[in-house]
Amino acid sequence: MLRKTIVFGLALFGAISFRSVALANSFELTSPQISENATLPQSMVFQGFTCEGGNQSPELSWTGAPAGTKSYAITIYDPDAPTGVGWWHWLVFNIPADVNGLPQDAGNPAVNLLPTNTQQGYTDYGASEFGGACPPVGDTPHRYIVTVYALDVENLPTGPETTGAKLSFLMRGHILAEATITGRYGR
Repeated sequence: MLRKTIVFGLALFGAISFRSVALANSFELTSPQISENATLPQSMVFQGFTCEGGNQSPELSWTGAPAGTKSYAITIYDPDAPTGVGWWHWLVFNIPADVNGLPQDAGNPAVNLLPTNTQQGYTDYGASEFGGACPPVGDTPHRYIVTVYALDVENLPTGPETTGAKLSFLMRGHILAEATITGRYGR
């Protein structure tokens, strides 16, 4: 009897674990500007630091958020930047749970395309707005990891001074699911 109980318990645990993984895997992020491991378009390249691009954040859409999602956060991060700690290109958080996408150039505060009460954090360019790709000339193409996080809180208690490290810390323990797309860019 004990053996049957243990086997049943393990089978039930496996079914619950599989269901959790299946739910997490249904959360997807897409963008018309970014294809997985493909070169980023010129619209997403920084304008400055010897780069000549449109400096526009990509259009993003996500589906399949898990039950209990109360807000979203988005980051764009370059782990290949020659800084030793990578480079934060965009931090957006407190995106309402009923939003499932952002239009192209939403990271430009001058055009006011972000949903009400959504915040942008402080990027490594030194501003609370999107900053495009601009790797050093001659580097192997860098990876630009775009991630949307489904969070179990409506608001993170922070504002435009928020760095990538601080946002990562504040999201810790609140991430229900995440979805990514990785683009590349070199020059």
